[in-house]
Amino acid sequence: MARGNTRQRIQDVALELFAEQGYEKTSLREIAERLDVTKAALYYHFKTKEDILIGLFEDLTRPMDELIAWAQEQPRTLETRQEVLRRYQVALVHAAPLYRFMQENQATVRELSVGLTFKERMLTLTELIQEPDFALKDKVRCISAMFTMHAGMFFLQNVEGDPEEKHEAVLEVALDLLAQAHGA
Repeated sequence: MARGNTRQRIQDVALELFAEQGYEKTSLREIAERLDVTKAALYYHFKTKEDILIGLFEDLTRPMDELIAWAQEQPRTLETRQEVLRRYQVALVHAAPLYRFMQENQATVRELSVGLTFKERMLTLTELIQEPDFALKDKVRCISAMFTMHAGMFFLQNVEGDPEEKHEAVLEVALDLLAQAHGA
């Protein structure tokens, strides 16, 4: 198996175990057992649980960094802001298991530097979908659009319905908030 695939499998299984029994209660030995590899094989890729978690966060933040870089190069228009939300939703859906982990293990996330860098990225994205001269209500609408995206990830898990329809509904509400902030 290619190294990248093994690394990804380790991260996926670790995240499953972290979700099932908590980060603190999960050992590298248990991760290795679930993968049916030796602890040495696991150790080749990751020395500690924290290393696995940092790798997961890097995988999550890479699309965010790419989105921020793209948005910073675009004209500051409503269309660009709408596209930021669309692309951000794709990243959120892809990273849903990690977001659930973050929600359920906030203390652990806070202890690691990754939590801080994630927060900084969120603030940057929020700034990219608004203008400094927006009225306070419009700034709140833009910030609410971002929070709608996040709330949709967490709270709609418990709502009956097709996942695709739920994602579309969340995006539509977020885009409506953005359009209102622009007086559209």
